[in-house]
Amino acid sequence: MKSFLGSGLASGLALALLAGTPALAQATRDPAQIQSGTYAVDPGHTQVGWRVSHMGFSNYAGGFSDVSGSLTLDPKNPAASKLSIKVPVASVTTTSAKLTGELKGDQWLDAGKYPDMTFVSTKVAPAGKDHAKVTGDLTLHGVTKPVTLDVTLVGAGANPLSKKYTVGFEATGTLKRSEFGVKTYVPLIGDELHLTIAGAFERQD
Repeated sequence: MKSFLGSGLASGLALALLAGTPALAQATRDPAQIQSGTYAVDPGHTQVGWRVSHMGFSNYAGGFSDVSGSLTLDPKNPAASKLSIKVPVASVTTTSAKLTGELKGDQWLDAGKYPDMTFVSTKVAPAGKDHAKVTGDLTLHGVTKPVTLDVTLVGAGANPLSKKYTVGFEATGTLKRSEFGVKTYVPLIGDELHLTIAGAFERQD
């Protein structure tokens, strides 16, 4: 009898716990199923990472946060889609508090004078079912130059927690920081800056 009661209690507890657990997200990677419309960056779940060579010994990485921006998405006509991203330069972070402070200063990113890094798309070229080449104007350190991002669809669907329809992409690209006026320690510290954007966008009603 005790065994039966114990088993029944455990089963009931398990069912109660499952009932209180949000359903898993039903995300799709099929562009044909994605909702068109205007989307806004979900800043809490969007990350911008960067990586440079450190004296040829290692690839040193850091990131930015508090990203904002918008996406106009038309899955039936991807070339008509538009992307705009703004990244506060002062949000830069590394594993070294000293280096993080230096990067914000006028020898590097000069966040006081140039507070934002922005990217505004000028062309979207589909490159397969769930890939695209997105070219745009990237502004950093007061300089604007064209940069092309390789963009991959991660997934889209209703967020089971917020209930908001969300679409996510990963974008990668490379730029030469010296071309944007950030020349400190080149070539000792790598000129090539590798960017990775893990972007989540919520559909606006």
